[in-house]
Amino acid sequence: MFDKLEAVESRFIEIESRLSDPEIASRPADFKKMSQEHAGLQAIVAEYRKYKLLNHERASNEELLQERDAEIAEMARDEIKRLDVEVEKSRKALQILLLPTDPNDEKNVVFEIRAGAGGDEAALFVGELFRLYQRYAERQGWRVDLLSANPTGIGGFKEIIVEIQGQRVFSRLKWEAGVHRVQRVPQTEAQGRIHTSTVTVAVLPEAEEVDVSINPVDLRIDVFRSGGAGGQGVNTTDSAVRITHIPSGLVVVCQDERSQLKNKDRAMKILRSRLLDIEVERAAKSHSDARRSMVGTGDRSERIRTYNFPQGRLTDHRIGLTLYQLSEVMEGKVDEIIDGLMAHYQMEALKAQGLGA
Repeated sequence: MFDKLEAVESRFIEIESRLSDPEIASRPADFKKMSQEHAGLQAIVAEYRKYKLLNHERASNEELLQERDAEIAEMARDEIKRLDVEVEKSRKALQILLLPTDPNDEKNVVFEIRAGAGGDEAALFVGELFRLYQRYAERQGWRVDLLSANPTGIGGFKEIIVEIQGQRVFSRLKWEAGVHRVQRVPQTEAQGRIHTSTVTVAVLPEAEEVDVSINPVDLRIDVFRSGGAGGQGVNTTDSAVRITHIPSGLVVVCQDERSQLKNKDRAMKILRSRLLDIEVERAAKSHSDARRSMVGTGDRSERIRTYNFPQGRLTDHRIGLTLYQLSEVMEGKVDEIIDGLMAHYQMEALKAQGLGA
């Protein structure tokens, strides 16, 4: 591990030097790529330098144990005990920092919420989940832009698609992909029976044009008149856009904007992200079964979480976490769940490399 850390630090120093070179600064693409690599190594190098400093302090205190002054020797022993704890914490932090990173972690996301089984109840919960993630994004300082929505007549939604922009959005929201199950008594249920319905969440890393190559001849673009609620003038122009990607069969419809150009841009953004997701899934399938079980596939057929309203209980089935704080969770307080998932999969990754406890 320490040979690798030395190499990382050497690379970090090299990049720092090159970033100050006017020649590199004059090439924006190279400068951006190098800056991103520099940022990616910064946390590892900072922790490694901290680790080396702690070990240096420990060695200095080891020397003080030889002092004839008993009080100084005792103080050195106490300091060594403290430093041993700090050194071990730093060593574990370095192990986690050296784990292979997801290249999509820094990306923004296209976040899709769809009603599954359960009819009107599922559609209502789509809207509630959207509000949950909207509030969570506000707490994180992220920006949420609506790309597409398909409302129902009772205040619910068949689907909502948004773009979420901010720092390391995918790294935290990717754990939310899957089937979310809700159990509660519907307001319309006279007998007071608990109804179970499901909602699916897809979290797609936002794809830039350089990530996915789309040949224009592979696209069929249709325009039509927007339907549904939308305010004055929504039905007066053919502003809605349907894009069909012929090779994959993917179809994206956007009609929320009055501008045909804006709807087309939003539809292309969704299409690129879905095509990138297909590529990511294809790459994941080439890994071993053990690797896939370690990191999870994010398969949308997997039931990941249950929201039980009568008991005020939330259960994440992947890590066996149960919280009786459902009202707080619905207000966007999901950090405890996401942090627990991240810690769990980090530990699984360490075990797979023979480094876990």
